[in-house]
Parts: sequence; C-alpha cells; structure tokens
Amino acid sequence: MNRFYTCSCFFTDNIFLEDYKLHVRFVSETQFREEYQNTLRSSGCVSEFQFSDVLKKIHAEIARRQDHKLKTAERTATIKEIYKPLHQHVYNLQESFLAPEFLELVNYTSSSDATADGLIKLIRTEAAPRVYRFPVFTREFCKDFISELENFEQSDAPKGRPNTMNNYGILLNELGFDESFITLLRELYLRPLMALLYSDCGGSCLDSHKAFVVKYSMGEDLDLSYHYDNAEVTLNVSLGKEFTEGNLFFGDMRQVPLSETECVEVEHHVTEGLLHRGQHMHGALPISSGTRWNLIIWMRASPERNKLCPMCGRRPTLVESVGSSDGFTTDPDNSSGNMSCTLT
Repeated sequence: MNRFYTCSCFFTDNIFLEDYKLHVRFVSETQFREEYQNTLRSSGCVSEFQFSDVLKKIHAEIARRQDHKLKTAERTATIKEIYKPLHQHVYNLQESFLAPEFLELVNYTSSSDATADGLIKLIRTEAAPRVYRFPVFTREFCKDFISELENFEQSDAPKGRPNTMNNYGILLNELGFDESFITLLRELYLRPLMALLYSDCGGSCLDSHKAFVVKYSMGEDLDLSYHYDNAEVTLNVSLGKEFTEGNLFFGDMRQVPLSETECVEVEHHVTEGLLHRGQHMHGALPISSGTRWNLIIWMRASPERNKLCPMCGRRPTLVESVGSSDGFTTDPDNSSGNMSCTLT
C-alpha cells in the first residue's frame, strides 16, 4: 500500500485572500510586498493598517496548515467518540444509492470494446469542453445524506474547514466516510470512467483522494471564486436542498490568462455530478435563496503529481502527513532519495 505525502509548498503557496479574491504565495514579508503590494493596492488595500490585516490573516492560515496533521487526528478521534450518526446506513456505499444512469456508464466500461468516444456518447452531455454531466446518486440517498450532514453540523463535535476557500462544510474523512464509502466509489465506479475520459492526465492511475462537502446558504458562503483544484480529476455532485441560481462556470486551463478566456455557465442539477480536470479553471456563481450542499471529490494520481506539483508547478519536495494527504508518493525513479509536493 502506498504511503502518501504533502509538500513544503503547502505552507507557502496558494493562500487565498478572501477580501481581495486573490491567491498568493508567502515566503517572507519582503517577498510578499514585492510581488503583491501593487496588486493589493489596485484592489483597495491602500493603507498600512489594511496591509497589516492581510499579513495577520496570512500568518493565521500558515499556522492552521502547520497544525493540520495534529488537529485532523484530534478531531477524528473526538468525532468517533462523541458523535452519534442519525443515518448509519449512509456511511457504507450501496449500489442502491447510485443512479441507474451512472451504473449504466460504469457497466459499459467493463465491456471489451469500450472506448472513450462510446462512453461520451452514453453520457450525452458535455457541459463545457471535457466537462461531463450525469446523474450519480438517487434523490432518496441525497436526502438521507444531507440529513446526516445537518445532524453532524448541529452537533457539538468539532468541525474542520474543507479548504482555504470554503468556510462552511465537512471533511468526510474526519466523519468516517473514507474507507467504506469514498474509497469504494473511487476505485470501483469512478476510476473505470476516468481511465477512458482522462487517460492523458492520470485517469487510469487515480490512487488517492480528498473528499468533502461544501455548503452555500444565505448569510454564509454564497459563491466560490475562480480557481483550480488540487486534483488530477474532480467530481462535483449537487446534493440539494432547495436553492435558486448558483450555477457553476468554467474557463480554460490554468495556464491560459483570464483575459484570453471566455467562461461558460453550467447548470448543476440535484443528484447530478460534474466531472472535470482539476486544472480546469472554474467557480460558482452566488445562490439567491435557499441552501445548497455539494459533494466534492478531488481525485489524485501519484504517478502524475510526483513529476510536477499541480499547485505550484515545480518539482515536488515531500513532507510526511496523515492519511492519503495530498496524493504524492516517494518516486521510485528518483535515485537521490528526495521525496515529492502539494496544497489544500
């Protein structure tokens, strides 16, 4: 079994400044001022007091990342001890949870003459270039799953923040969904699809993931800024509940400047998943009413990311972490013994 790692850039890169909708890299205050002070000024950060507030938030985020390994272990242990599930059955993946249309796609991949073109014809909907949309779960499962998430949200159990951009949501590994649900979903059902649809970016060798749910609600998070994911392939499933607007939008790959990009708006219906490459720039428009829950699975392929960190674009340099971490493994072809990087 592979042992997974995270990277040194986890502590310096891709820090999101929510007030300015900007991702930054912080190595030192001198470096940060040189690279970002003019950009921040153009976005309204004009006083030294405002700049000091930015630095304060950056240091707080770095401290959170440095404590990540310990805090995750502490929360997981506490949740297991004190939290009592409302719907125990949703923690164990059952085929009855899955939409018939999704099972049809998976079954097709097992045929000897299965091809990417044949699978795409079955999917029928290409929502944006290489962004595929199809039902994943049944409505009954989505209803029970949200009920369980809300029960956990209202409990006294500790909650971790899903990532640097979403303030409301749940880390599914801490709640106990990884081994008996998400891992099985990735290995038995998703990877056969990825092997055909995304063979050029690690779809056939997805060996780890990070899974979480995010919540959008009035008075909380309403939208999600333009970004790319720490993943080779991402599945984003709309679980419900009742909400209006909040469509997703997709641009181009991360290497293409926004000024040269024309974004495509994509409707996201309850029970449906949107499947896309992790480096495909995207975001979520604001909801205008109600509450929306989404399941996000970042799927990683260590043979791909061991060569180049998808977050910083450099040869990764590994740091030990917990669980599947950010999906890097030691590189068997690296005779110098160096380890390999990432970010959440």
